[in-house]
Amino acid sequence: MPIAEKDVRWVSPTKLSLMDRLYLPSIFSGLGTTMKHAFSKKVTQQFPEERPQLPQHYRGVHRLNRDEEGRVKCVACYMCSTACPARCIDIVAAPSPWKDREKYPEIFVIDELRCIYCGMCEQACPCDAIELTTLFDLTGLSREEMMFDKEKLLSVFDQTVKDGTDPVRTTSGKLSVASEPKV
Repeated sequence: MPIAEKDVRWVSPTKLSLMDRLYLPSIFSGLGTTMKHAFSKKVTQQFPEERPQLPQHYRGVHRLNRDEEGRVKCVACYMCSTACPARCIDIVAAPSPWKDREKYPEIFVIDELRCIYCGMCEQACPCDAIELTTLFDLTGLSREEMMFDKEKLLSVFDQTVKDGTDPVRTTSGKLSVASEPKV
């Protein structure tokens, strides 16, 4: 069925003035923005000398937590790798040598280059075995150096405990892992 003539509305193009056709208002607007930034107060930090003030709930490098006996807390339930939208967590489970759990991660690897630091792994973990720390300055010369295995993740735990920079989200509240600040 064709469209009725009364339902059709014809639109005519906007008439531009001479100034608009020469793009002068746009040029002056761009120059104004440039001048505003050129004479505004600079906020550049001299990074290695000045450390940035990070927000309280900053999500940086991962760590695998240890339990009271120094063992890895992870029970290899695959919840973190299932919840990860970037699919950057690989776990290989093995039978546990300890009596209090069924299995433990024989291999636990996080690809830090692929990770989007969303915190879904931390929220999905039922035993608070994985956390995101406030460490942000990780570097590597190759992709292999950015693949954090179990030993490297446990060493991040040891370093953050030694430095006293535990993540804020170490206690879970009613709303989520990040809801209750550490007391």
